[in-house]
Amino acid sequence: MTRTILIILVLALGVSSCKSPEARRPISQKSGSFIKISAERNKKLNTEELAQIQNIIEKDTSKTYIASESGFFYYYNTKVEKDTITPTFGDIVNFDYDVKDINGNDIYSDNEIHPRDYAMDQEEIFTGLREGLKLMKPGETVTFLFPSQKAYGYYGDKNKIGTNTPVICEVTVNSIIQNQND
Repeated sequence: MTRTILIILVLALGVSSCKSPEARRPISQKSGSFIKISAERNKKLNTEELAQIQNIIEKDTSKTYIASESGFFYYYNTKVEKDTITPTFGDIVNFDYDVKDINGNDIYSDNEIHPRDYAMDQEEIFTGLREGLKLMKPGETVTFLFPSQKAYGYYGDKNKIGTNTPVICEVTVNSIIQNQND
């Protein structure tokens, strides 16, 4: 009889101890409000910067501004009609440019930056300039108006360009050497 009780007791313990583990609940739950606040702040900043750019465009009736699909504006200082070469992945683009604040004050002159060679989409360069170069042909000069998220963004360049600074860049493409590995 004791043996039967012992077997029943062991079986009862075995069945009750086979309970599946239950996940622990987090002590605190985050609501995601930080992301919502950040998104709202960025939308407001973008709206303010685009209003500044629109104000410049409205005042400057002598130029024909073009809105890019990427969210910046530009106009041609010198447009080349005959050449159809625009840079693609891996092409080497030699160009000059300067950087000004939204009020037209020099931040970096083309004398400070000097002509630069850039391997298209293979090197670091700020987003707006990379996208702008793809629109250009050799011999063209274009002035771009970049909101801060297309320029140096939240961090600036950690030198002369501060946080969330929209910029104006005048860019001249000197040459494009096409990638021969296509």
